[in-house]
Amino acid sequence: MNILVINGSPKGENSVTLQTVRYLELLYPEHTFEVLHAGARIKALEKDFSPAVSALEKAELIVFSYPVYTFIAPYQLHRFIELVKHNGVKLEGKYATQLSTSKHFYDVTAHAYIQDNCHDLGLKYVRGLSADMDDLTCEKGRKAAADFFRYVLFSMKEGLCEAAPAKLPAGERHPAAVPVDVEKTLPGEVVIVTDCEKDDRQLGGMIDRFRAVTPMKTRVVNIREYPFQGGCLGCFSCAVSGKCVYRDGFDDFLRGEIQAGRSIVYAFTVRDHSMGAAFKLYDDRQFCNGHRTVTMGMPMGYLISGDYSRERNLQTIVEARAQVGGNFLAGVATDEGDTNAAVDQLAKQLCWALEEKYAPPQNFYGVGGMKVFRDLIWIMQGMMKADHKFYKAHGQYDFPQKQWPRMLAMYLVGALMTSPKIKQKAGSKMTEGMLMPYKKALEAAKKELADKQKQQ
Repeated sequence: MNILVINGSPKGENSVTLQTVRYLELLYPEHTFEVLHAGARIKALEKDFSPAVSALEKAELIVFSYPVYTFIAPYQLHRFIELVKHNGVKLEGKYATQLSTSKHFYDVTAHAYIQDNCHDLGLKYVRGLSADMDDLTCEKGRKAAADFFRYVLFSMKEGLCEAAPAKLPAGERHPAAVPVDVEKTLPGEVVIVTDCEKDDRQLGGMIDRFRAVTPMKTRVVNIREYPFQGGCLGCFSCAVSGKCVYRDGFDDFLRGEIQAGRSIVYAFTVRDHSMGAAFKLYDDRQFCNGHRTVTMGMPMGYLISGDYSRERNLQTIVEARAQVGGNFLAGVATDEGDTNAAVDQLAKQLCWALEEKYAPPQNFYGVGGMKVFRDLIWIMQGMMKADHKFYKAHGQYDFPQKQWPRMLAMYLVGALMTSPKIKQKAGSKMTEGMLMPYKKALEAAKKELADKQKQQ
């Protein structure tokens, strides 16, 4: 069988993920594994995509191999998928799967992105393997890789694949009307980061209305106009100093021109089930900040043109980006219904959150994501020195073993619960005891409110 491996890593042959492919190649010498270094050669492929077309048409099985970068696949693989669609490569009926390596930080959204695009291309998709970066170095990880490929071969033999969703026609877009600007009475500015093209009147109209109805100064940063030298290389050169290996000045631009605002609003048109390759380039290059949540406490919002309500994976990514960063998601305005009302609501909610300094606690997306980062940085603190310093300074090393008083209390409760006599005597008092701290908090709140009323 002819197997084409689309290596989305910018490191090319030095990709960690690719080593698992090489292991499978050793296990299955009867198959031909051809590797297309899409990540490392993306600029060359933009100029001449014919080598990729030839390899894709010859393949019987396509394997997307990549490291997970910022919730999805690297920018370079995003761009490759754009080029496949742009060139109209006929892939219907071929089999496809994926193999990723990461520390399992939102690998689920990365895999869903690849799966969605496989369905767009008419590929028969088989669920992929999400491996830890170190899995290949242990017996358990090697077995998981071998089992995964046996499953792929079984699926192909039996004609099995994941069911593709029903194809729906594009939804109706509703343009935004641009009113006269309201008075800018609030301090600071909102930075609108967009990849809006000059002829995109739909998204451009949404941006213009937001700027008009927001009682705060706004500034637009169009990332299509920034002279990026390239996508993130995953080289970790920024791990110690925070300085990117590229000389295009983006790290300073990001901190001084974008993250210096009071709030950030992202504006984009849905492309290929994501924010599009241009935004992915911007996102990946933000790794100059490492895993540091440097904008935490800053509310954020989105202006989105397209069928956002149908993009469940993209919805997860949008919420998770805010949650992990410690940002209140002030709203997502789309052009699927009453565009004017949606944009106005976003402006009102964003300004209220800024004025009231609203910062609700993180949900599972944020708590779970940050625990993955916490453990990763703790282990790699010798290399990721800037991240380690930030995590220490902001109390993000919240390991459970630090809560030793509560652990001791639970040991005492557990010991008492093992005694049938004590358990019988306690009865409902156990539940009452659990409520004691909460009742104390309510009593303290009552006293505080009473004291405030007296002062007034």
